Amino acid sequence: MASPSPPFPISLHATLHQTTTARSTPLKFSSTRVLTRPIKASTSETPPDLAVETRTGSGSKDLPIRTIPGSYGLPIIGPLKDRNDYFHKQKPEEFFKSRIRTYNSTVFRVNMPPGGFIADNPQVVALLDGKSFPVLFDVDKVEKKDLFTGTYMPSTELTGGYRILSYLDPSEPNHAKLKSLLFHLLKSSRNRIFPEFKATYSELFDSIEKELAVNGKADFGGPGDAAAFNFLARAMYGKNPADTKLGSDAPSLITKWVFFNLHPLLTLGLPSIIEDPLLHTFRLPSALIKSDYQRLYEFFLESSGEILIEAEKLGISREEAAHNLLFATCFNTWGGMKILFSNLVKRVGRAGTKLQIRLAEEIRSVIKSNGGELTMGGIEQMELTKSVVFECLRFEPPVPAQYARAKKDFVIESHDAAFRVKAGEMLYGYQPLATRDPKIFERAEEFVPERFLGEEGERLLQHVVWSNGPQTENPTVGNKQCAGKDFVVLVARLFLIEIFRRYDSFDIEVGSSPLGSSVTFTSLRKASF
Repeated sequence: MASPSPPFPISLHATLHQTTTARSTPLKFSSTRVLTRPIKASTSETPPDLAVETRTGSGSKDLPIRTIPGSYGLPIIGPLKDRNDYFHKQKPEEFFKSRIRTYNSTVFRVNMPPGGFIADNPQVVALLDGKSFPVLFDVDKVEKKDLFTGTYMPSTELTGGYRILSYLDPSEPNHAKLKSLLFHLLKSSRNRIFPEFKATYSELFDSIEKELAVNGKADFGGPGDAAAFNFLARAMYGKNPADTKLGSDAPSLITKWVFFNLHPLLTLGLPSIIEDPLLHTFRLPSALIKSDYQRLYEFFLESSGEILIEAEKLGISREEAAHNLLFATCFNTWGGMKILFSNLVKRVGRAGTKLQIRLAEEIRSVIKSNGGELTMGGIEQMELTKSVVFECLRFEPPVPAQYARAKKDFVIESHDAAFRVKAGEMLYGYQPLATRDPKIFERAEEFVPERFLGEEGERLLQHVVWSNGPQTENPTVGNKQCAGKDFVVLVARLFLIEIFRRYDSFDIEVGSSPLGSSVTFTSLRKASF
């Protein structure tokens, strides 16, 4: 994400069984297995009263207890100054890096936007390294109630009057029911994922080729957004949007609705004197988007037949289920694919022809060795493809921000010190700094396609935490890890496969966008081997 930091966890679940067969087999899903081998993390030897237990387990010495540095400044003035630095003067990454240098600490106190009349309390404890960041996932120590977007929660008028799953803490009874429903959604669609992805993205690249032939360049963003929604509708619900009252309008309707949810965290690049009063000071009236949202809601209510029956079995009303399915599909999943797929094109495009040819060779040789079939077993053999996806998720995670509130007093460890936090304090993590931690990753600020190859690469996957939890762990109804963690990894790999079974290489231009990157293809060189 370019400058905003709203979270976009993907709320669909697919934990995929590996298969060693060369022929096509049905996709199987469970909630207990992952695509990678389990990785054991060492535990800290630091005494329990001096350190918080983390999943990274990198502590091996007694760390000094240090007062959390930083200041919230004067009321009103402090939050306004930090907001101006964050959006306008420094931009997010430099905003945090400058304070790390000032305080000589990756843990410090700071105000997070929007503040003002939108969020009552902007004060957070920032966690900006790979060792302290994982405490944000520990539901024994922190709660996530109403913290999906951060220090504020959008009006429930934007979600049919319901608090959606993303805003529920696992301790709330409805959390398990709604997350179970999303697990069921993807399990029920498992046999449609491969064929619908291939069909949808073949249509996408056919249209991009035509645009490129006519104009010498072709935008990926608009057509990519349409393809993502068409794929999700066809694969998850068995519906082609073009055959419904929704038609081709979904991407524009979703974009406007997401904007109304996230405008306090977005920047359009306008002067602060215009942008802050417009976006960051008051909530936009939800009534302005009501009719657009209703069209989306009706599509999901009419298209979710069997899923809504399952919802009623779980004790969820059809109305609440439909609003949650809309949010999971449009906000979480479509939004995540929008950002991630553009990032993949950008990173692989910038990496150059050498990497692109290597990916094409790997993908085509595996498919050929499997008799021309694309199978789960074959995808697992594409090691470089998988590594590239994980490196993109590490380098530029689609969920840059994580929030949580301390349930009790406890101690957090960074690499260099330990810090006491009090019950009720809000904790914040800017994930790109945690996943580019130079004390964990060599060449942390470089995009390294081969980073996750081999045994050492698998070990590093415990530090890839884009999904609100380590890549080596699983989503459950009792945690807040992205329910569709493995589904996201799968479709990202399918996306690269569709590109490189068609093309040897490509060239791009990259621009900025409020959500993710703007990518334009300037050449596509068709497969020659």
